Formats: sequence, C-alpha cells, structure tokens
Amino acid sequence: MIHRPLCRTLTAFALILAITLPAAAVEGGIDLAGMDTSVAPGDNFFLYTNGGWIRNTEIPADRSNYGTGAILSEQIETEVAELIKGAADAASSDVETRKVGDAFAAFMDEATIEAKGIDPLKRGLKQIKAIADKKALAGYLGSTLRVDVDVLNSTNLHTDNFLGLWIAADLDQPIRYLPFVLQGGLSLPDREYYLDQSARMTDIREKYKAHIVKMLDLAGIEDSAAKAQRIIDLETKIAKLHISRADSEDAEKGDNHWSRDTFVEKAPGLDWAALWEAAGLSDQWDYVVWQPSALIGEASLVGLESLDSWKDYLAYHYIDSNSYLLPKAFADERFAFYGHVLSGTPQQRPRWKRAITVTDTELGEAVGKLYVAKYFPPESKAAVQAIVANLIEAFGKRIDHLDWMSPETKGKAKAKLATLKVGVGYPDHWVIYDGLTILKDDAFGNAQRASQFDTQRKLARLKQPVDRDEWVMNPQLVNAVNLPVLNALNFPAAILQPPYFDPAQSDAANYGSIGAIIGHEISHSFDSQGALFDASGRLKNWWTDADLAHFKASSVQLVKQFNAYKPFPDLAINGQQTVDENIADLAGLSVAYDGYRQSLGGKEAAKVDGMTGDQQSFLAFAHSWRTKMREPALRQRVLTDGHAPGQYRALTVRNLDPWYAAFDVKPNQELYLSPRERVRIW
Repeated sequence: MIHRPLCRTLTAFALILAITLPAAAVEGGIDLAGMDTSVAPGDNFFLYTNGGWIRNTEIPADRSNYGTGAILSEQIETEVAELIKGAADAASSDVETRKVGDAFAAFMDEATIEAKGIDPLKRGLKQIKAIADKKALAGYLGSTLRVDVDVLNSTNLHTDNFLGLWIAADLDQPIRYLPFVLQGGLSLPDREYYLDQSARMTDIREKYKAHIVKMLDLAGIEDSAAKAQRIIDLETKIAKLHISRADSEDAEKGDNHWSRDTFVEKAPGLDWAALWEAAGLSDQWDYVVWQPSALIGEASLVGLESLDSWKDYLAYHYIDSNSYLLPKAFADERFAFYGHVLSGTPQQRPRWKRAITVTDTELGEAVGKLYVAKYFPPESKAAVQAIVANLIEAFGKRIDHLDWMSPETKGKAKAKLATLKVGVGYPDHWVIYDGLTILKDDAFGNAQRASQFDTQRKLARLKQPVDRDEWVMNPQLVNAVNLPVLNALNFPAAILQPPYFDPAQSDAANYGSIGAIIGHEISHSFDSQGALFDASGRLKNWWTDADLAHFKASSVQLVKQFNAYKPFPDLAINGQQTVDENIADLAGLSVAYDGYRQSLGGKEAAKVDGMTGDQQSFLAFAHSWRTKMREPALRQRVLTDGHAPGQYRALTVRNLDPWYAAFDVKPNQELYLSPRERVRIW
C-alpha cells in the first residue's frame, strides 16, 4: 500500500502474460534479434537495446503491459498451472496440496458459480442493511477490517476498504509488532482520479458511475442511479482527505504513535471502541497512524454523512470487491471498467489464468512450496548466494571509497551491511494452512475464509517476537524486496532464472541483469529512506548532517533528470515521486558493474558475438527493463507508481562513465551528460 520505508518492490510484475521469447534469439544473455542497431546507443539506449522487440511485438489482448518480467511470469504461470492441476488430480496428495487443487477447481467451476447467482452476497448485504446507527456502523467497519493493505508494496497508496491495516515491526522498537492504520476508502487508483478536472479524468468518472450503477443493478439493488451518485460524492470527499504519494512515502511523517485514547481525542466521529472490538483488537493499546490528517477526516465523515449514504457505499464496495467470484456478468463488468477503461486492456484473461491468481492469493506459500520443489534446485540457490556475497563485498568497497562520506557514517553503514539478512528463493519456514477450510464447490466462501485466515494469522504476530526471517512475497512471484525495518532482503525463486539469471550465460550478462536487481535492493538500505533506519531496523537517522545534505543534493540532480522525461506531451515523469527507486537503480547498476569486474580477477571478459563484457552487462541491464504499455496503463503508472516506467529506468546507464566508453557515446548525442552532470551518489 504505501511506503518504501518498510519495504521496497523492484516493480509490479503481474503473474499473467501470453507468449515467450524465442530462445534462439538469446546468446550469452543478450537478445540480438530484439535490438535495433539503426539507433545510436548514445541517442536512445532503450531503443537500441530493445527496438527490434518493440517493433515486432504486440501486447497480448489480455494485457495492459508486456515486457521481460511479464514474459517470465507467463512461463511461471504455465508451470504453476500444471502443478495445481496435478494437485487437483492427485487423490492421494497431502491435505495442503489438496487444498491448492480444490481452490483452483472451485474457481474453475463456472457452472456452480452461475447456479448460486447472487446468493453468496445475501448474507453480507443483509448485515449492511441491518446497520441501525453509527455505533453499529463502526462495528461493521471493524468486523470487515482486513490486513489487506501491504505497507510493503510501494505501488499502492490505499485500500478500497474504509481503512487500511497492516501488521509490521514498530519503527521505534523493531523488536515488537504494531498495527499500522492507513487511509482507505477509494476504488479508483488514486485521489487524482476523483479531483483532476481534465476531460480524460472526467470521462473516467462518468464511466465509473455507470459501472457502479451496473453492479448495483446486477445485485438487484433499487434506485441504482441515485445511489451511485451518492457513492461517488462520498468517495470524492474521502479523496480530498487523502494525502499525496510523496508524503505517504516519508517514514518520518508516517511514524505517528497513537494510543486508543488518542483516536477518541483526535479523531471524533467514529466509535473507535466498537471498531476495535469488532476487529479483534480490543486488547491492543498502541498503533501507528500513517496518515493522521486523512484518518481524522475519514472519522469525521462517519459522523457527518448520513447512515444511508454509508450503507449504499458499503453495499457497493462489498459487491464490487467480490465481483470476480460471482457469475460471469459481474466478472465481465468488473473487467470492463478496471481492466478496459482504467488500463486499456482489450480482453479479459482466460479463466484458468485468473484461477491461478486466486489460488496464489488464497494459498500462496503452499503453491510456492510445490513450485520450488520442482523448479528451484539447490545449486541455483547457491549460485545466487555467491553473487549476493560478491555484491555485498563490492558495495562495502564503494562505501570505503566515498570521498564525501565521513568516517563516522561509513562505520555505521558498514555495520548495517554486515547485519543485512538476505533470503534467496523461498522462506526458511512456510505458512501452515491447517486452519483454513477450502471447499471444491465454494469459490466465494474460499476467498472469504482465506482473507479472514490471513488477517488472523497476521494479527497473531502482535503477541509474538519480530521474525527477521519473515518473507512478504511468494516464491513464484517475479519480484524482489527490501525490508528496512528487518534490515533484510527477499529474492523469490521466480526471478532467479533466465533471462535475469542463467548459469549458462556470461557473468557480464548475469551481473547486468540479476546483479543490478540485487544491488538495487541492497542500496535501498542506504538511500534517503534507508538512512533513517539503523542496523537494528530502528527509525533513527545514522548519517551526519553534512553527509545527508550531500546525499540529498545529489538526489536533486536525479530528480531533475527524470523530470525531463515526458511519455506524453501533457504528462512527465515525477522525478520526486520516483527518486528513491531511481537512486536504487543507479546504485544497483553501479555496484553490479563493480561486482562483475571484481569477478573477472583483473582479466577481460570474453566477447560474445562481438560484444565486449562491458557491452554485454549494460545491454542485459536494458533488456531487463524491456516493456510496452497501453496508454491508460502508462498514464496510471506515471500518476500512481513510485517506479518510473521501464523505458526510462533503462536510461540510468547515462550516469556511469564506463557506459560512455563501452558504446563510444559522443557529446552531440541525446543521452550524453558531461562528467559534471552525471549523478554520482554511490
């Protein structure tokens, strides 16, 4: 949901795509056929590296975007589908494996879902209708509070539940867990979708209203048009209260400790005692409120807005959030708005792909256990661990050689590096799903029970010591993460394979691709937000004032660099919004280059198809950011994501001196930066 202080994601790769790269096109980790050598690397390195692929590749009809991570995810999805189907067919499999098969089978059983119609909704809608006063409203909000806002996912700023909740280590005392309470209540991607008065956003809001009307009609709710307008009006009031992405990603602004009494004193309008009791938090005294002004405003709205408006709002959100589990008409309408209108995707994914996503959501680590057993051998884990060790050593040498960092800060940085815990492939301890009931004929109920099971499992952490071995990503996810409060990294098995990592390809390519990704995550422990967390994970700035001032001044240069990139005439990249991720890309590529050169032991790398080792490394880096996006999806990414789109991340190379030598980049070329203009942080 919110901030990178608690966790940094590499990018938001979905586990859904449609084709694979032709294996013959890739040699030594470099896709020669996908390049466009008619473009000078110094004019547009992204197109030079990926232009042939872009020209010859269509985004699959069921995708809003397509690229390297998506292609790999498609491969993994197919592999996982076979594993799940095998689980469904294996009558003698263990209980957990049968649950995986049954969850998949339940979602695939369209006939049963159609036959049930809207019956699964009736109990929840009846509860909403029975809300008689504002105390009962608070109780309902508490009973439906779920640990569904991942503060470890920087691509999200809110939940469509009224409030967001996450359980994470306390930033001030990282030996204990606390509940983090966050702004929520919006169905559209960001506050700007409600407040921006441009023709494009106005059109989206009109289509959103039509979507609400359709959902209410499908559920048999009367007076749908008037109710839809009241729902949009209420969501718009909530949107005006939400704070910006930039502020939401600031750990110091978000670290607000409130007691139960503080909620009553500072946020009147909502019966907090009734909410906490219904949420199962009646004995919890301490909380972290990440966006206090938004929370205060939302609580006030509970008191000010009519009960009927809230009941309309809750009924719609209940229907809409569960629509993918209902008959085809509901699922199709959900896709028509969220998939087609908001992301520009022409065609809904095949049902089996959606079933994989549902099963991953409900039983993620059970699926992951099956995946790594077949597709992630011990030798792959050992090879990646060796690269990680080399990169940590290279990062330490970079710290030693910084001429702008004081010995005091260097010492604390090295101490933090020494205690960094790196998880490779999969967790040491798996989630146990014994308490979760999965039925082969109840897709709706499975999702409800899985959500409740996950919430209760995470709430139970509040009475447990903090686990530094904790994983926040499934092994079958193409992604990577930094967890500053735990001073830990997770690299799921899925990303540790071609094209990102391949023992058969050159070391230069491996370091340029997976090495830069690993370096990216390492560097997050030492950037403008990582500087706020010491080696124990405590929110405590360990930099001297002079060192932090130098770091921030260098960051300003990178902000200006990315502000100049404009994917559309009316929309530029927000350099400040993406600055932490851009710094991590720069640091990651720099340390990966050092690690690669270090691995050569003073020798030069062998050429591959005429390419030097340095060329291979930089090309592999740009290949890893290969992407195409539909216009609505790209606009949404620019507005809401803390990561720049891939075509701009690939241009990070222009800040590294060796890139200029490797590709003979000249001062008159578009990407050329004078040595003084090149951003040098690490």
